[in-house]
Amino acid sequence: MVILKMFDYPPPLPPFRHWMKHMAAVPKGFLRYQVLELLNEKPLSGSEIMNEIEKKTGGCWRPSPGSVYPLLAWLQDNGYVQEAPTKESGIKRYTLTDKGRQLLEEQRKLKMQFKKGRKIFAPPFFGALWLHIPPEEAEELRNAVGRLIKAFLSLGISLEEKFSEQAIKETLKILDETAQKLEEVNKKLWGETSG
Repeated sequence: MVILKMFDYPPPLPPFRHWMKHMAAVPKGFLRYQVLELLNEKPLSGSEIMNEIEKKTGGCWRPSPGSVYPLLAWLQDNGYVQEAPTKESGIKRYTLTDKGRQLLEEQRKLKMQFKKGRKIFAPPFFGALWLHIPPEEAEELRNAVGRLIKAFLSLGISLEEKFSEQAIKETLKILDETAQKLEEVNKKLWGETSG
């Protein structure tokens, strides 16, 4: 009886940040674009770049030194960045060159084209969660999750360009309500299976 009681409710999941860090769903070119944007604002070292990206993603993603430093070397070798003069010894900070600013403008144009015509699909990770669901319902769930991800990403980009406290409040309210409803469905499912 005690063993069955343990399964009355699903075990707690790891925090969302755990899943984000382990999904490795960073699109190709995302890091380069972020580095160019950051270096356009001010000179930064490799570790400062990693810290800034971690802050911008709310702690969900911190690029590794193994991805940042080779990228900085490639950008420098190709004339997109150069070392910035610094008073601190031992710290290399980088800044964009004119060629780097041109590359950033090209990247921004690509981002806008992507924003206008992109199609987002639910990550393959979600498909694995629904292996035992009939195919038609699983497809509907994938489509709904894809729409949710697309809407969330679009909103994030829009808020970058046109920040609004009201939009943040509305978004938080919707997300809280949606999470609560999904948790209720989950509790009902576990209530049905234990009874």
